[in-house]
Amino acid sequence: MKAQAALAPEALTAQDIGRAAVLSLYEELALSPKPGLVTLTCRGSHDDMDAKTFMRSILALRSYFVSIAALGAVGAPFDALERCGIAAEARMLVATGGVNTHRGAIFMLGLLCAAAGAVGRRVSPAELRATLRMRWGDALSKRAERPSLLPGGMAAQRYQLRSASAEAALGFPTLFETAAPSLRDGLARGLSRTQAQLNTLFTTMAVLDDSNLAHRGGLAGLRHAQEAAREFLAAGGAGRPDGPAAAAAIGGEFMRRRLSPGGSADTLAAACWLQRMG
Repeated sequence: MKAQAALAPEALTAQDIGRAAVLSLYEELALSPKPGLVTLTCRGSHDDMDAKTFMRSILALRSYFVSIAALGAVGAPFDALERCGIAAEARMLVATGGVNTHRGAIFMLGLLCAAAGAVGRRVSPAELRATLRMRWGDALSKRAERPSLLPGGMAAQRYQLRSASAEAALGFPTLFETAAPSLRDGLARGLSRTQAQLNTLFTTMAVLDDSNLAHRGGLAGLRHAQEAAREFLAAGGAGRPDGPAAAAAIGGEFMRRRLSPGGSADTLAAACWLQRMG
């Protein structure tokens, strides 16, 4: 019996889950160079936010991830999760002076934290995804049918892209089938954490219908970013000697075009969180 207990999956509290979410958001912020995105030393393609804005936002969201994990643990319905997220977004906007730093992460990471709370222990990504779809899949599918009033959602509708809501209704396929495997495999191949995360960002950017890119640059901007990501990876990615310089050069072009792959950044943060949950 003792041996069986020793092999049992480690229990996770709402505090564990929320702490991992906050750490993962910081990891995403600290990663550099990230084309078009805010880092600790660069505003990317943004005039209205910098690292201090992001840090204020992350601090304002600490209790949110714990709260939504606790809601998941008690089997709360989707509308309760949604109300929790709306309240968190309001706190974010107060902390940032009205700037949207983490709306996508509030939605994506919040749902993942709720699913982790529902499971209550360390599990495989596949089981976590299955829990998310089993508990709230129907509600997420109905939500995805609603017309969006947000810039990214309206861009997805305009260009007939898969929106963030549609990604959620499908159980975040880009996260579970592309981003998380990329991070895991990069670390297994001996890449540094920074190199593996940068490759994961570009791997995600190459395939994701990133509505933030579409909002800022139209369909042409999205396709440009996807092609730049594919070329970066085909040339060897972050693991080659000039990988950081190549990423920085892409960043310069993104800044010229005012492109910012915010959806890809949210997915990277979620992949970092999944890795912490494993």
